[in-house]
Amino acid sequence: MRVPPQRHNYQQAPAGPPQHGAPFPPSAPRSRNPFRRRSGRRLRLGRIALMVVIALLVTTIGSLFYYDSKLHRVDALASYAGRPGPTPGSTWLIVGTDSREGLSQADKDRLATGDSDGSRTDTIMLVHKPPSGKSMIISIPRDLYVDIPGNGQRKINAAFNFGGPKLLVQTVEQLTKMRIDHYGEIGFGGFADLVDAVGGVNICIDTNLRDPKAGLRLKKGCHDLNGKQALGLVRTRAFPNADLERVVNQRKFLGALMAKATSPGVVLNPFRLVPFVNGAVGSLTVDKKDHIWNLVSLAMALRGKPITTTTPNAGSQVTDDGDSLIVGSNTEEFFTYLRKGKPVPDELIQNSGGAIK
Repeated sequence: MRVPPQRHNYQQAPAGPPQHGAPFPPSAPRSRNPFRRRSGRRLRLGRIALMVVIALLVTTIGSLFYYDSKLHRVDALASYAGRPGPTPGSTWLIVGTDSREGLSQADKDRLATGDSDGSRTDTIMLVHKPPSGKSMIISIPRDLYVDIPGNGQRKINAAFNFGGPKLLVQTVEQLTKMRIDHYGEIGFGGFADLVDAVGGVNICIDTNLRDPKAGLRLKKGCHDLNGKQALGLVRTRAFPNADLERVVNQRKFLGALMAKATSPGVVLNPFRLVPFVNGAVGSLTVDKKDHIWNLVSLAMALRGKPITTTTPNAGSQVTDDGDSLIVGSNTEEFFTYLRKGKPVPDELIQNSGGAIK
């Protein structure tokens, strides 16, 4: 006899809230994924950081091109028959002139520049960055007796008078047999402005200095020199060896100025960096092919402790141009090492004298 299957009487639960005292039915567990939330936050932060980096890059590149367009340029590195071929490394010709252009009478009085017209070279230096090793700052004494193309034997500072930057570059290249890659020129007022823009430069001197013609009066010891004082220091020839000691001071001060300009206190401080860049752009004259990034490279090459020296020579001699320094075999030997990209022996390095420690 077959037993009929049991029938279950299922009743649908009434709609609406449960009766008083009855528990709520358990809800389905909600999906939680902490890793997904963290990944989302990281993605958003990454996008924000990328946008900030892009904005900084655009601003930096825009600033570079803006300042580059403001540089004063001159055709200094022109081609000519017999010009030396490329030299290993990179070489700048840096010229400091006694130009008073742009200075008011009050500025001339404040800086004790005098009222001479025209423009002569107070400073002639090579900054040479070899393929390897330390950079060099090489002073070329203004009284060095050389052949100036088209003008015969004269003191080298006359080249700028005769033919401006182009003739001076040609004269230096013919003397050294080295190719000049970059050119920089600055006058009295621009130099003082650069020093003031970085907040002054700390310099220690080993003797009292007083030169009314240069507006200089400093006691022995260390000083934070402002633009006026710095200009007086690099101009003064009130030494037993006059210009030979002055060029030593000029080299040492240039190194100190570049060290200050590339220090974190200036580079990371817009109140120092922006005035310095504005001052450099407003006061420097460069070759028509030079750019703001070339100036940055120059500053970085000088920020360490470069080797500094005066061009070797055969001593003084009276010439048709007065008391002059004569080019000797040591002059040729010195520049031969540079042309070959080799270190210069210590016996050819001349860095004694001057007042700056």
